[in-house]
Amino acid sequence: MQYHEMEMRVVYAETLNELIEENPNVMCLEADLSKASGTNPLVVQKHPDNFVNAGVCEANMVCIGAGLAREGRIPFCASFSCFASRRVYDQATISVAYANNNVKIIGTAPGITAGPNGGTHMCFQDLAIMRAMPNMHVYSPCDAYELRSMMKHMAHIEQPTYMQLIRSKVDKVFDMDYVFDPDKAAVLNEGADVTLVSTGYMTHFAVRAVDQLAKKGIGVDLLHYPSVKPFDIDTLVNSARKTNAVVTVETQNIIGGLGGAVCETLAEHYPVRVKRLGIPDKFGEVATENYLFNKHGFGLDHIVQACEKIRVF
Repeated sequence: MQYHEMEMRVVYAETLNELIEENPNVMCLEADLSKASGTNPLVVQKHPDNFVNAGVCEANMVCIGAGLAREGRIPFCASFSCFASRRVYDQATISVAYANNNVKIIGTAPGITAGPNGGTHMCFQDLAIMRAMPNMHVYSPCDAYELRSMMKHMAHIEQPTYMQLIRSKVDKVFDMDYVFDPDKAAVLNEGADVTLVSTGYMTHFAVRAVDQLAKKGIGVDLLHYPSVKPFDIDTLVNSARKTNAVVTVETQNIIGGLGGAVCETLAEHYPVRVKRLGIPDKFGEVATENYLFNKHGFGLDHIVQACEKIRVF
């Protein structure tokens, strides 16, 4: 099946159906946003007994998920990323992470992909705040094939997890043979001039940037991190030793997320120049994607320029 031709939220729902058919303990939980998440009607109609709508009560949804997990169920609890991280942070901390309950929290429409919902719904800090939570794994898939493999991993591993979910259709990066490993970054290109580190939605732009830089004779080590926590230290440090110049890009605040993880790792293991691209400690707004890329300086052209500049610093 050509999953990359489908919206990511449809792939999410279809994969949930597969997981439920494989293991009836898998549950789909929503907080009145099931159409936005893609699970209504796909999961609602096919597996109504495995579907729970908690209503506009995201914190209660997470607590229900914790209770279900305590009884051996495997709940996937989805809502907009602002609600699935900021709004439920205390419940996720105590009922999920502190109690080490096997709950999967799904934050949809991360970063600027929230689009016309504007500043209140553009959560630029979910990677950072969830990464700071003990026991919590933090993932961000870049395409439909990685999403499917990641969800299968999540369903089979007992581990509190937060996962970002892009809702729209995105370009293909991997294929059906891809196997997600939270302990390993994916090396998408090898080069000796600059290390480019990306996660989630921005990996598509990073791939295109590598192509443009290659035409200019600049070789890029492109590292895609589907897991921001746990974080693959060795791959990053080995690449930094080779290039001595690192650029990070994410649709997040540059404080605390992927850029934070990269800087913390390199400061401890191999200090080197780093340029972080993303949201520069600002709130979002109702605007087009290109407007936000240009305003905050982390679109395709900005990635190319940052890679060019850092290697001649």
